[in-house]
Amino acid sequence: MDFGADPYPEYAWLRAEEPVRQVMEGRGLYGLLVTRYEDVRKLLSDPRMSKDPRNAPLDWQEAGKGRPLEDRTGLGTHLLTTDPPEHTRLRRLVSTAFTARRVEGLRVQVQDITDGLLDAIVPRGRAELVTEFAFPLAITVICELLGVPKADQDVFRQWTKDFRRWTNTDSTQADRGDARPVGLRDLLEYLTRLVDKRRREPADGLVDALIAARDADDRLNEAELLSMLSLLLVGGFETTVNLIGNGTLALLRHPDQLARLRERPDLVDSALEEMLRYDGSFETSTWRFPLEPVEIAGTRIEKGHPVLLSLASANRDGAKFSAPDQFDVTRADNAHVAFGRGAHFCLGAPLARLEGRIAFDGLLRRLPGLALSVPPEQLRWQRSLTIRGLEALPVTFDA
Repeated sequence: MDFGADPYPEYAWLRAEEPVRQVMEGRGLYGLLVTRYEDVRKLLSDPRMSKDPRNAPLDWQEAGKGRPLEDRTGLGTHLLTTDPPEHTRLRRLVSTAFTARRVEGLRVQVQDITDGLLDAIVPRGRAELVTEFAFPLAITVICELLGVPKADQDVFRQWTKDFRRWTNTDSTQADRGDARPVGLRDLLEYLTRLVDKRRREPADGLVDALIAARDADDRLNEAELLSMLSLLLVGGFETTVNLIGNGTLALLRHPDQLARLRERPDLVDSALEEMLRYDGSFETSTWRFPLEPVEIAGTRIEKGHPVLLSLASANRDGAKFSAPDQFDVTRADNAHVAFGRGAHFCLGAPLARLEGRIAFDGLLRRLPGLALSVPPEQLRWQRSLTIRGLEALPVTFDA
């Protein structure tokens, strides 16, 4: 089977035989892939593992140029590319704006958006759940969170589709230099204008909260603010889209678990955590670079040598999880690492869980007889180093 469709047998072999493996990515990016749960968990929170690509070898830095969230876009300073004390400062400032209360305040909007999308789908008896449900739900919630006016949301969605295609481009087709697609340039210009407008005319969105975020006399500068908005945009919709797509597929491929969840809707929180463990939204963490030599699983990793941590592999490690390849919506002890760990734990995890809970409640209630409309082997997966998600999920149901 294609690795993209089912990487888990290969990960099982790596955990057993070569838990730290040298890998090469198509553009010339190279590094060590770590696959065992305990090793991944340890390195996720190891302060010696830098996230700043300036600590990588020069040839690696050159191979990695030209991606959307790196320095050639002017959006290189954010939570995924900084270390303490800079990361601590940025996280503290962002956390004052992106609060649990703000996320919880979106509950009514998320429910309304979900209901509206399902209203359009239900009478047809068939749908493509990624583009017709998961993506519009995620991006509309992001628009609401950022305070994007409703009149701008349709074009904003189109720009983010362009952004998503570019960030997920197969590495062999990656952009050269700064040849960004027009939609991406438009999106970044729009965010700049949105920030300028909110400075003049404050409202009540996350943009306003980030502009106002202070810690004594410290605040986000313009580049940091735009970088953070771009990061929240990409991380926000990818996490939710793939949670819904991958999670729905897991349920459809395990009809006994789908039936159990229909009978016991109170299990939705447990089911969400199992979806994240079983086939989560991200295959690997973003790159890390040791600040000094580090030894893991008997392998010495030299200072600066790039490292990828396989979240997908760690979450299927039998040394941590009983029956790891079994999808069980009642699994109780589920300490997965789908959202990372430590200082870089995913800031958007509460929002993804809120959206997932409401989305699956709606899907289970309103789409009886839900089933795949194509054989599973015909499903296409995004070609991405870090993101794990379906391109499309065509389904049928009883109208």
